[in-house]
Amino acid sequence: QLQLVESGGGLVQPGGSLRLSCAASIFTLDDYAVGWFRQAPGKEREKVSCITTSTGSTNYADSVKGRFTISRDNAKNTVYLQMNNLKAEDTAVYYCAAEFMGPTIEAMCVPMFFGSWGQGTQVTVSS
Repeated sequence: QLQLVESGGGLVQPGGSLRLSCAASIFTLDDYAVGWFRQAPGKEREKVSCITTSTGSTNYADSVKGRFTISRDNAKNTVYLQMNNLKAEDTAVYYCAAEFMGPTIEAMCVPMFFGSWGQGTQVTVSS
């Protein structure tokens, strides 16, 4: 079973930055889709961003385009989420997920298609 461990969450002021990391337990993340999803209290889990580990193709939610950047380091089996210009509405538990790659990253970037999940890391944006 693939194991994922997130890190990097915390408390930050509006306009600040954080970088989340998702480390995978297996030897290589080649040919996987890896996604970041978030869930705020009382809300459904939603897409933030996804990436294909083989080609680096990416997909973003409209709400984070231009502010968040997803990237991967296959040598370290790690996917990152750089979050800039954070807003109060970004406050949530952020989860990393992985699954064997499907036809397109756009089609796959939905929580129901991912079978392996991390434990989540809290991101709080507040002054």
